[in-house]
Amino acid sequence: MSEEKLPRNYQLMQEQHPKFIQAVSALGKAVRSEGPLEAKTIELIQMAAAAALRLEGAVHSHARRAMKAGASPEEVRHALISITSTAGFPAVASAMSWARDVTG
Repeated sequence: MSEEKLPRNYQLMQEQHPKFIQAVSALGKAVRSEGPLEAKTIELIQMAAAAALRLEGAVHSHARRAMKAGASPEEVRHALISITSTAGFPAVASAMSWARDVTG
């Protein structure tokens, strides 16, 4: 997360609750190191979860991170449409719009 511009709210949380943010960061690192999935796959999964929950900022962030980890725009879109039967078309349509902000 250090290379991307952090949202202002996250910056404030870091300033006001540094131990909490350190714990959240440590959890993320632990999750990534626990199994065989590569970074690209983890980011695509997290992006899809964010889409299902309709979290625009998280879809932006994980789409950006997935692409940085080697995902193509087609893979980002495929990950999103793959959750249609679970999350529903409206959530997917919104997430596709948000991902387009990042993928072009």
